[in-house]
Amino acid sequence: MHTLVTVEALLLVAASPGLAGLLLLGPAPANLPLAAVCLLPLGPAAAAALYALHHRDRDLTDLHPARSYWRGWRLNAVPALQLWTPLLAWLTVIAFTLTHFTATGLPGWWAVLLAAIGVGSLLWGAHALVLTALFAFRARDTARLAGYFLFRHGRATLGAASLLVLSAAGTAVLTEALPALLAAPLLLSLLHSSRPVIAETQEDFTA
Repeated sequence: MHTLVTVEALLLVAASPGLAGLLLLGPAPANLPLAAVCLLPLGPAAAAALYALHHRDRDLTDLHPARSYWRGWRLNAVPALQLWTPLLAWLTVIAFTLTHFTATGLPGWWAVLLAAIGVGSLLWGAHALVLTALFAFRARDTARLAGYFLFRHGRATLGAASLLVLSAAGTAVLTEALPALLAAPLLLSLLHSSRPVIAETQEDFTA
């Protein structure tokens, strides 16, 4: 519990510049590019949280989650941004297209296809975030591995999908701030469901 609370607090601190900007933006579709910019700090913050949760000390008398978190942030900030930035840009294009879909003149099934691509991109991003947080691969290798594991480990992908649905439902029913307030437990669940991905990566793709 101490680790979860500490990691949650540090994640909010690390992502606070962007989260503060989101609070100032209205829900207008024209603000989507600005919202994407505000979400940029969230990638390194989440990667650092995954690192800290993965490396948490099992000795209850020697808990240093803050030290692990900031070490994870220093190690993973640049690698996370290398993947997080293009993912946000791609999702922004999809979201902007869907919010202005009637103006495109495309048939309705295109909207379904775009939504499916967006969901698939988010699931790919979940795998990429775990790999970035725990391994020191080049960005392009991480991207390839995330795509490979998207279909290789269906249970891990379904686990990420269930967390995505849970976050979306909580946002719709309760508050938009819910995913941020429960980020640490959600990331711990993602880490748990990604154990097959982590094990195979350690066994087959690391020296």
